[in-house]
Amino acid sequence: MRVYESSEIRNVALAGHGHSGKTSLAAAMFYAAGVTNRLTRVDEGNTLTDFDDEEIGRKMTISTGIAALEWKKRKFNILDTPGFNIFIHDAKAAMVAADATLVLVDGVAGVEVQTERVWGFAEEYEHAKAIVINKLDRERADFARTMESIRETLGRQAVAVQIPIGSEKNFTGVVDLIYMKAYTYAPGGDGKGKEMPIPADMQEAATKGHEELVEMVAEGNDELMQEFFDTGTIGIEHLTHGLRQAIVDHRLSPVLLASATGNIGTDQILNFIWDYFPAPIEHAKVRAHRAGGEDIERAISDAEHVALFVFKTVADQFSGRVSYFKVMSGVVKNDANLVTVRSGSQERLAHLSVLKGKTLDAVTELHAGDLGAVAKLRDALTGDTLAEKGDQIAYTPVSVPEPSIAFAVSAKTRQDEDRMGNAIARMLEEDIALRFYRDPQTKDFLVAGMGQQHVEIVVNKLKKRYSVDVTLSAPKIPYRETIRGFADVQGRHKKQTGGHGQFGDCKIKMEPLPRGEKFAFVNAIFGGAIPKQYVPAVEKGILEAAERGYLAGYPVVDFKVTVYDGSYHDVDSSEMAFKLAGRKAFKAAMAMAKPTLLEPIMKVEVQAPVEYAGDLMGDMNGRRGRISGMDTKGGTQIVRAMVPMSEMLTYQNELTSMTQGRASFTMEFDHYDYVPAPQAEKIIAAAKAAQVGHEEDEE
Repeated sequence: MRVYESSEIRNVALAGHGHSGKTSLAAAMFYAAGVTNRLTRVDEGNTLTDFDDEEIGRKMTISTGIAALEWKKRKFNILDTPGFNIFIHDAKAAMVAADATLVLVDGVAGVEVQTERVWGFAEEYEHAKAIVINKLDRERADFARTMESIRETLGRQAVAVQIPIGSEKNFTGVVDLIYMKAYTYAPGGDGKGKEMPIPADMQEAATKGHEELVEMVAEGNDELMQEFFDTGTIGIEHLTHGLRQAIVDHRLSPVLLASATGNIGTDQILNFIWDYFPAPIEHAKVRAHRAGGEDIERAISDAEHVALFVFKTVADQFSGRVSYFKVMSGVVKNDANLVTVRSGSQERLAHLSVLKGKTLDAVTELHAGDLGAVAKLRDALTGDTLAEKGDQIAYTPVSVPEPSIAFAVSAKTRQDEDRMGNAIARMLEEDIALRFYRDPQTKDFLVAGMGQQHVEIVVNKLKKRYSVDVTLSAPKIPYRETIRGFADVQGRHKKQTGGHGQFGDCKIKMEPLPRGEKFAFVNAIFGGAIPKQYVPAVEKGILEAAERGYLAGYPVVDFKVTVYDGSYHDVDSSEMAFKLAGRKAFKAAMAMAKPTLLEPIMKVEVQAPVEYAGDLMGDMNGRRGRISGMDTKGGTQIVRAMVPMSEMLTYQNELTSMTQGRASFTMEFDHYDYVPAPQAEKIIAAAKAAQVGHEEDEE
């Protein structure tokens, strides 16, 4: 592919709810533009942008696929983003590289939950936006109903620039309300329509649609409004210019029509992208900061110093780490030497490429605003900025939600264990929403993601790509123990052996602390009842015993110990003796201080269609959840609740089943709270059963 000037480039994200047809529309575009020699299909597993084995097998986009096409001697970078809630973070991370978004809406289902979320992403990035009503050839597809759904949910600024010719299986083309022309298509053809007069029975609807479009374009533009008042309409040249300006200014969101699998309307969408979406250099200045912390704004322009933003990383089996970037400023040339601003490390950009799915096509240079790829950078990761040595600026990385679910992961064999760390490190480079860590309390290795399916896909990739076989299991709940009462006890350790004996004696008071205070130790010894060198040993013995727990083997937290008296022996006392005395004092105090269990409480937010609100509320109550708030936004119900972690381990699958996959949730730790007595008794009994035969003799 040749080198394109910034003004000749369009960066467009295809976004929308899962199964709205984004990958199919991308496939139709590539066929119409001659990138592929036939119409590829998701069902056949041969599309350009869904090329990963997991995507092909599951027939869904998991990670944003990018491919370039040429249309009317101009370059379009098409970003095919995921639409299911557990992968929506990848859509957000990739959309930062686009300048405009085509939001796809299912002509049968209308606006769905994730449609609203990606619309929000596009607004956050200040994208020009248009909407494509797809699947209009399906049974029960309805243009008018879907338009109403769009206006109710996404805003009244949505305006139709096309109306359909025919409906459901008889959907064969579109009427262009801008130029007042009709186009019909052969089902499954090359996506290029045949121009024809507007059908007589559609003339009235077309005229009405054109007039509505003219009025909405004129609003907010004084010159066009005056022309409209003077003549009752707007000339075509002024209309097209006014429409483009309204889109760039985010005042209007045009609605186009398609059947991606039937390749109907594809050329009109491509023409629309070229005519009405902005080039990267028309984007507002982008905020960044210099290495010293100074905030700046920089235009996307060839005239500036070179700066690249890495918006995605792919771990390729053969090419190694491949970094996808956007040229934020300057002209980057092959073999350029830049600096990773975060670390200061030098990087040489050998073999610059443009993306066509999994294929990389070599180029000599890329201009400001273009998207490219480079393999085998040493240090740069997703979210990093590469800049010239003398002009180091950094763009802000995309923030994604923290993972909502974690699983314990263990290698099946010693060989798998040896390879697991390196393989997971590769996966972490590729997936910014993935986490891998060791729980300091339970000692489990945990892999955390946005949902069970997300984590399962990671496990499958580990096996297929890196031959690492692991087992997933529910993580242990990190319960803790605490006290609710007061205790005043003595801990005395005395043991006589053949030589020196062991003697330590301490008196302590134990009392609860506010939640989250962990531990406090007060030395109130007067008169040398315990020599000062032995007091820290008492504290150490108490902390060691607290770590092992009292009721069920979980760490004891949020308590205060005051050591106020004791006795010692000139010969037999030692640090070890007082440490053991501290342990005994701790156990005696716990027996008196009303010990109880604490459990982690998670802050949960669920988003689902409003019709599921009752089911969500009932389900939360059944999980011992406390509803903390509810909001309705468009057709989406948002439920916020505090729920015990133990009740959320299976929530992902059950929520999917309850809402037919139309809901999503986020979850993060909030605080610890008391476990109710019935649940506590079961937890303690299970812990004691597991500990049988493993007690340690402290004597």
